[in-house]
Amino acid sequence: MTVTAEPETVRGGPGLRQQRELVTAIPGPRSQELLARKSAAVPKGVGLTLPIFVEAAGGGVLRDVDGNTLIDFGSGIAVTGVGNSAPAVVDAVTAQVAQFTHTCFTITGYEGYVEVAEALNRLTPGDFDKRTALFNSGAEAVENAVKIARHFTGKQAVVAFDHGYHGRTNLTMALTAKSMPYKSGFGPFAPEVYRAPMSYPYRDGLLMGEAQANDGAAAARRAIVQIEKQIGAANLAALVIEPIQGEGGFVVPAEGFLPTLLAWARENGVVFIADEVQTGFARTGDFFACEHEGLEPDLIVTAKGIAGGLPLSAVTGRAEIMDSAHAGGLGGTYGGNPIACAAAVATIRSFEEDGLVERARAIGEQFLARLTELKRADARVGDIRGRGAMVALELVDPTTGDPDAALTAAVAAKAHAAGVVLLTCGTYGNVIRFLPPLTIDDALIADGLDVVATALAETAS
Repeated sequence: MTVTAEPETVRGGPGLRQQRELVTAIPGPRSQELLARKSAAVPKGVGLTLPIFVEAAGGGVLRDVDGNTLIDFGSGIAVTGVGNSAPAVVDAVTAQVAQFTHTCFTITGYEGYVEVAEALNRLTPGDFDKRTALFNSGAEAVENAVKIARHFTGKQAVVAFDHGYHGRTNLTMALTAKSMPYKSGFGPFAPEVYRAPMSYPYRDGLLMGEAQANDGAAAARRAIVQIEKQIGAANLAALVIEPIQGEGGFVVPAEGFLPTLLAWARENGVVFIADEVQTGFARTGDFFACEHEGLEPDLIVTAKGIAGGLPLSAVTGRAEIMDSAHAGGLGGTYGGNPIACAAAVATIRSFEEDGLVERARAIGEQFLARLTELKRADARVGDIRGRGAMVALELVDPTTGDPDAALTAAVAAKAHAAGVVLLTCGTYGNVIRFLPPLTIDDALIADGLDVVATALAETAS
């Protein structure tokens, strides 16, 4: 048995002790049985990052079917910010299930949908009249945001950015930059989608020097010149961008990049769509990442952290843009499902009332302090970046700065074997990302980071 963090009382979840504890190797025998069943029943295209099966989760840990308790540095990819099985969410969902499970909002309405829309209209950046439509997934919401922008502007072209990730539907695959594993072999993709250069300070600095890499306005002008030459503002319906890129490597653009793009979009009748699927709901230490530079996007797309683990997404934006679509043009059978809406109301209340925005900032400080120490001690750590509880380290060849995907994969594998759920990302596959639930305890963070540090130290380049 391996126990390396002091137990604490769980904040949410099924009363799990908040400590890392391994009673078998990873995967254990029961997980191995389920892996065999998965192989026989589920296509290979649906992979598993860790070869385990979870039976309970809460606070900052997951417990698998073999009784191993792992530290959760992933939150189901930024979904369970309020913690897994948060009591308020469980209570709200249980009460709603007992009332009714479905009507389809576009057939007969219910208050929960309206309540979620009202909350998002109030909380998203921008002091102007807004409307919100609800959907099921982040990709579905991004696709609807583009659809709305095209309808409003009467234009067709859409620009996304290098390293961006927006989903796996046909249109969002076109918007996504990375081919493997998201796009390769799945084309042809939706037309009239173009790509512009992103501000990526670390990689830009390797090429241009630190001063230019941190000039966000200059980086935006570079993108704008390309857009104007290759597409033309008169043909462009929307810019779609993540304020901090997620799957692309937790790329934080240089200050001024986003405001300069937004100002240009305003001047040219282009809808500015902020994809906050991963960054939204306290994740970055603000309720929304756009708040960091005072951005007020025309449309903002949210999902992941919105409903404590239930499938829900939203497009929120300026009333005149959102109202431009004709009746029946927006919707879907399950969009804004009443159970998910009940979960979202409880989840949003928790973000507002339980100090989770402030908690995200404190988590970020703890991660950044420890990872900065790691960077000083190991030249293979090329960059540390992020905001709030959305932090990453980029691993590289220390001589050339080239991405080291093999090292990244090896470190993640060692961490998994030691009982830490660790996710990788990045266009080059060389970024380790940290997305803990905001209910995680400081002792668990410290223990998990010890595991990562040991894994890096024990892994040869």
